Amino acid sequence: APTFRERLMLVVTEVNRCRYCSYAHAREALSEGVSQEEIEALGRGMFEESPPKEVPALLYAQHWAEEDGQPEAAVRAQIVARYGVDAGEMMELAMRMIRAGNLLGNTFDYVLYRISFGHWGE
Repeated sequence: APTFRERLMLVVTEVNRCRYCSYAHAREALSEGVSQEEIEALGRGMFEESPPKEVPALLYAQHWAEEDGQPEAAVRAQIVARYGVDAGEMMELAMRMIRAGNLLGNTFDYVLYRISFGHWGE
């Protein structure tokens, strides 16, 4: 579901701190029906506003992002056991996509920082 995908993306973005993805996916989540309160909670790494059946997946997304896309095998196995192989792969696809966006956004910010403060080439 689009709301679930947006929640996963917001969780990964919260860990990676990409301001561009955070803004874009907060807007998308709102348009998909996720409440402002839940978006704000996800932005703090909290899941109290999220549907209980999705919380294990959101915790997994947080772990996945904190481990740079290399989650512990036992943690991944729990997610596959709970949601199934296909759903687990779809979650990880969404998480890989947002991670790539986060890395691009953060790299862009770094380049802007270097250019803005005259540190280019040091």
